[in-house]
Amino acid sequence: MKASDLFIKCLEVEGVEYIFGIPGEENLDMLDSLSRSKIKLILTRHEQAAGFMAATYGRLTGKAGVCLSTLGPGATNFVTAAAYAQLGGMPMLMITGQKPIKRSKQGQFQIVNVVDMMRPITKYTQQIVSADNIPSRVREAFRLAEEERPGAVHLELPEDIAAEETAVAPVQASKVRRPTVEGKSVSQAVELLVNARHPLLVIGAGANRKLTAKQLRAFVDKQGIPFIATQMGKGVVDETHPLFIGNAALSANDFIHSAVERADVIINVGHDVVEKPPFFMSQNGLKVIHVNFSSARVDPVYFPQVELVGDIANAIWQLNQQLAPQGTWDFDHFLKARRAMASHVTEGRDDARFPVYPQRLVADIRKVMPEDGIIALDNGVYKIWFARNYAARRPNTVLLDNALATMGAGLPSAMAAKIVHPDCPVLAICGDGGFMMNSQEIETAVRLKLDLIVVILNDSGYGMIKWKQANMGFENFGLDYKNPCFRTYAQSYGAAGHRLEKTEDLVPLIERCRREGGVHLIDVPVDYSENDRILNRELPERSRTI
Repeated sequence: MKASDLFIKCLEVEGVEYIFGIPGEENLDMLDSLSRSKIKLILTRHEQAAGFMAATYGRLTGKAGVCLSTLGPGATNFVTAAAYAQLGGMPMLMITGQKPIKRSKQGQFQIVNVVDMMRPITKYTQQIVSADNIPSRVREAFRLAEEERPGAVHLELPEDIAAEETAVAPVQASKVRRPTVEGKSVSQAVELLVNARHPLLVIGAGANRKLTAKQLRAFVDKQGIPFIATQMGKGVVDETHPLFIGNAALSANDFIHSAVERADVIINVGHDVVEKPPFFMSQNGLKVIHVNFSSARVDPVYFPQVELVGDIANAIWQLNQQLAPQGTWDFDHFLKARRAMASHVTEGRDDARFPVYPQRLVADIRKVMPEDGIIALDNGVYKIWFARNYAARRPNTVLLDNALATMGAGLPSAMAAKIVHPDCPVLAICGDGGFMMNSQEIETAVRLKLDLIVVILNDSGYGMIKWKQANMGFENFGLDYKNPCFRTYAQSYGAAGHRLEKTEDLVPLIERCRREGGVHLIDVPVDYSENDRILNRELPERSRTI
């Protein structure tokens, strides 16, 4: 068969459902083969958006999302998405085309060394130089993309190789079970916890797996140990649980940091070094139990005393089996911190001012979204508000990026979430700056007939940087701009456009958009003027009074 047919058959064997991307001249054999496949091509308007969609597919399913581009500028447009997947631990395969490698037709026209370009930001990158190598290269790419810690991989298929004839067959995936934690390590962790006074559970990005979530909930319910979550650990355990203290949304001085400072043993599950650390081990007496698929990367603030290395779900199960709740444990301070945090996040939820106050915005969206509803956040100051104030009920129902923290991913991520979970309500929440970076994908969403609501938080500027600028004592400069009329902009793509005129209209407007179906853009003027007062100046004083 033709090499491109073999490549597509290999993808089918791996269970690929979608390929997101923009083909070019060098992909025409691949495109022809894809036309006869059950795999669906999702044609996007920018390669970066295709990469974000593939990465989010991987995040939600655990299977590598696949995206496709041509050579040169198409491939370079994948770079940000590759870093997004790699830092965020999302399995993704990028396929790029290339000019013929056996003889040159056009010299160096459009040729960039894409394999070398991808090497620092992927787990694996290879040019395919023979049709017979396709099965092993594809199998290895998927293996590496999906095994812990997941990430981005890349294969380059040159135009002449794609057209070759071959008689080889796809390689079937082997069944692999992750190693379990060694028993002596579990015993050491149990001993540490039995002798603790103030143990605390911290849930990180690596714990955001289906089986791990189940075991962590059982552990919390049996042991009664309070817990916090990092931003990318949101929802692993239901955040309405009475032992949930809060989310590590700020770097310091928040209520949860008061709780962390009192802990003497921390069970740190799924710690990922790409996230800002929720605690520092420089404080006297703190002991840390590291629970993860791989051993700890030691640095000046993280050097755990006990490591449970292996399958996380199994490690938590073993720990739960061997440990009994201790009458000597004291959680009074943690629960005071929880009550103080809960009281604080309710402030402003009924504030009727307009433009919309962030705490009211978060409360209204939480009110209108069901337990399985998914919100996809772009990157901006509002991400902190949602991380702190929005209680996630299930894993992967709050899609935010606290790794690369790139703008422009919110809308494509929401689209991928709707494709994966067509029966779940999905809401994209984007700042006006981040939205405009991939706003052209509204056409893709309309063409795919997605039921999708996009809330655009409009402050006519790069609000996060303006906040930092003011916080550091600089004058306001260089961060303001003008926006189009978002209602008209939406309508030009065939979507419905709305502009919020009163704060109290947001909930009924979102409910109406859900009933009507289709793609809706809601322009929401927002007021960030009190970010500093709420997030910085009052919290150190409040924390000292807990």
